[in-house]
Amino acid sequence: MKRIMKSLGVPALLVAGAAFSPVNAQSTHANHQSASYKRDLPATLTKEATVSESDAAKTAESRVRNGRIEAVELENEKGKLIYSYELKAPGKSGVEEVNVDAKTGQVVSAEHESMKTEKKEAAQEKKETMHAKSTAHAKWASHSKSMTHAKHDTASAMKKPAR
Repeated sequence: MKRIMKSLGVPALLVAGAAFSPVNAQSTHANHQSASYKRDLPATLTKEATVSESDAAKTAESRVRNGRIEAVELENEKGKLIYSYELKAPGKSGVEEVNVDAKTGQVVSAEHESMKTEKKEAAQEKKETMHAKSTAHAKWASHSKSMTHAKHDTASAMKKPAR
């Protein structure tokens, strides 16, 4: 074995060292970092997207220098299917919002959102979600009530003696 190592020498050590270099550790760290943000990707919309979320993420990250993705949401906005990214830029308050078209991969818009704007937007989304839930519950309750009346009417009709 020593003879083999002596004959291969330094080049063999360089190749072996490259396999365990910090570059590989950094790429692993980068992959882990990109996987650690909040995702809201409804399955029905994901089926319509022709651009993968990871490709869209790369596009969004390229628009914000040293930006770190905090969240992404796949949504229909003004008739377009978009990935809406929130990126935190070092030294800036608020977030950078970058919208990427989920069918073409092109940046649709990019803007800075202050903390105040971000909070206002979050409150509006919460309000819309609550409204959607209460509307769905009201429809369910109405349907359930009509089904109960239908069952009751059928049961009453069965109990009445035939003449």
